[in-house]
Amino acid sequence: MTVAKGRRTRKTRAEKSAENRRSLLQAAADVIGEVGYREASIARITQRAGLAQGTFYLYFESQQDLFNQLLPSIGGELLTFLSRKVEGAANILEVEETGFRGFFEFLLENPAFFRVLNEAEVAAPLAYEEHFSLLRKHYIAALERSWKKGELADYRQEELEVLVYILMAARSYLYLRYCKEEQGPRPMPEWVVETFMKFVRGGLLQGRAGPSEARNAVTGQDTSSTAPEFE
Repeated sequence: MTVAKGRRTRKTRAEKSAENRRSLLQAAADVIGEVGYREASIARITQRAGLAQGTFYLYFESQQDLFNQLLPSIGGELLTFLSRKVEGAANILEVEETGFRGFFEFLLENPAFFRVLNEAEVAAPLAYEEHFSLLRKHYIAALERSWKKGELADYRQEELEVLVYILMAARSYLYLRYCKEEQGPRPMPEWVVETFMKFVRGGLLQGRAGPSEARNAVTGQDTSSTAPEFE
């Protein structure tokens, strides 16, 4: 009996098209990470992607069109990555710590991200606004879920956006101080993560209510026998 050899499955036109588009976006991110938007020419991008220059215009109308789509595309990948990381977290503290660690893990896997992000404010302002709008909406939605469960009882709903901006800013500046290097980002030191979580526990769980009451809202522990703290 003769066993037929397995045939290599050919990609469909749609699959090949999607692959080419992803290759161009990844190449653009890599080139911008190395030389910035100003020097990220279509020729450089297509050469990095291993595609003919003419192929570029099958997917993007212009260099600027690519720039306008690049950051939101990476931002979407970041959100998907973080959603998988925080899945199953028991409470807001676990969500925040897992998301914080996941954010810097994503940066290690995507070292061009911060240059793409920072230079986009000038080079691709539409992409910059879309990216932050997307992140803000998802982060607020996550905090609202915790707020509705009573984990952020010391905050009004309209205050959640303020928390989002504080927490997003912390990530950016901690990256610049502790992770950014010329040859690429290094891992976030563990002691910095621990310090950040001290801040989070104090800020999210100790708002207008006393520390023990706020902590109890998340942990469910009975703190009625705990000695009162000074005002």
